[in-house]
Amino acid sequence: MTQSSRRELLGLLSAGVATGLTADALAQSVTRGDAPTESAQARPAPEARHRVPFAVIGLDHNHIYGITDAVIRGGGVLTSFYATDPGQIAMFRKRYGDVPLARSEDEILDNRAIKLVCSAAIPSLRAPLGIRVMRAGKDYLSDKAAVTSLRQLAEVRRAIKETGRKYGIMYSERLEVPAAVMAGQLVHDGAIGRVIQTVNLAPHRLAAPTRPAWFWDPDRNGGILTDVGSHQADQFVYLTGSKSAHVVASQTGNFHNPEHPKFQDFGDMMLNGDGGAGYVRVDWFTPNGLPTWGDGRLFILGTEGFIELRKYVDVAGRPGGNHLFIADRNGTRYLDCSKVPLPFGPQFVNDIVEGTAIAQDQQGALLAAELVLTASATAKPAVAPAR
Repeated sequence: MTQSSRRELLGLLSAGVATGLTADALAQSVTRGDAPTESAQARPAPEARHRVPFAVIGLDHNHIYGITDAVIRGGGVLTSFYATDPGQIAMFRKRYGDVPLARSEDEILDNRAIKLVCSAAIPSLRAPLGIRVMRAGKDYLSDKAAVTSLRQLAEVRRAIKETGRKYGIMYSERLEVPAAVMAGQLVHDGAIGRVIQTVNLAPHRLAAPTRPAWFWDPDRNGGILTDVGSHQADQFVYLTGSKSAHVVASQTGNFHNPEHPKFQDFGDMMLNGDGGAGYVRVDWFTPNGLPTWGDGRLFILGTEGFIELRKYVDVAGRPGGNHLFIADRNGTRYLDCSKVPLPFGPQFVNDIVEGTAIAQDQQGALLAAELVLTASATAKPAVAPAR
C-alpha cells in the first residue's frame, strides 16, 4: 500500500469509516480486497440493453460494492443511497462520487422512478427491508445471507407471491467469480455428464479486529452455515439442477474463539437433492500466511468427468485466481478463467425490464436459503478435539 493511500485511509478513519478499527486493520482489509479504495471502474457492459434507476439502502458489509458494480455493469443507474453512518457514507461516495444521500428509507421507497433497491444491511435486517421494498412496487437485490430465519423465509415467499416482485440474492461466489461462471457453463453444456455430487470447501480469514459487533452474533448474522454456507448451497442447487432438496446432517462449533461464546467458526453439512448430492465445509481458519482471504475450492463430480476450481489462489502453483481443472472423456486440461465475462449484472437488469428470469431462478435462490437455514437450525455441536 502506498503512503498516499495510507494517508487516505487514516483520513477516512478519522471520519468514522470503521468504528473500532485501527489504521493497520483497515489497511490490511483494503490490501486483501475487503474494502474499496479507488473510484468505481464499473461501466455498463456492451451487452447491457436497458438503463434502470436503482438505489442502495444499507452499507454494513463491503459486499455492497460488488453488488452495486454488477448492477451498474448491467445498465443500472445509481440515483441515490441511504445510510446513517458517516464513515460508510464517506466510503461509498469515495467510490461512486457525489451520489445523492436520501433523507430516509421512505424517500427511496416512495420514489416511483426507482425500480430496484440493493442492500448489504446487517443480515437479520435484509429480509424485512426486502419485503418493504417489494410492497413498495420495486425489485430487490440483497447480499447473502438474504434471510436469517425460517420465519423470515416464509414471509419473503408470501411477499413475492403477493407482489410479483423479484427478491434477488447476490451469491457472489458463483455469480461474480469467473471460474465459477465457466464451471456452470461446462456443466450445463454436458462436459462432465450428469452431476452426481458437489463438494465445497470454503475457508475464510477471520480478521477479528475488523469485524463489527453484529458479526459475532448468530441472531444477527444467521450463523456460519446461513452466512458463509449460503454461497455453497447456491452452487449445489444450481450445479446439480435440484428443484427439491433436504439436509442429511449438519454440525457447527466454536473451536478457537472462546471470547465470543455464541460465535461459530466451523460448520459443515451434507445435502441431498433430486439432482444430486452435496457436501459443504465452511470455517474461519484461513492462515495469515495465505495471500488472500480464503482458499475456496469446488469439486464437481459427474458421470463422465470432474471439475476442480481453485477460485482465489492456487497454493504454491499458478499466480492469481480463477483456476479451473477438468478431466473428461477427452483427457485433462487447465483453463485460466480470469477473463471470463460476468453475465449476472446485465441479465438481472434485463430481467427487471423484460419480466424474465435468466439471471437467477427465484425458487432456486430461496431453496438454497432454506437449506442453510434448516442446516443451521438442526445442526449438532461439533466436538472440539482434545487438547
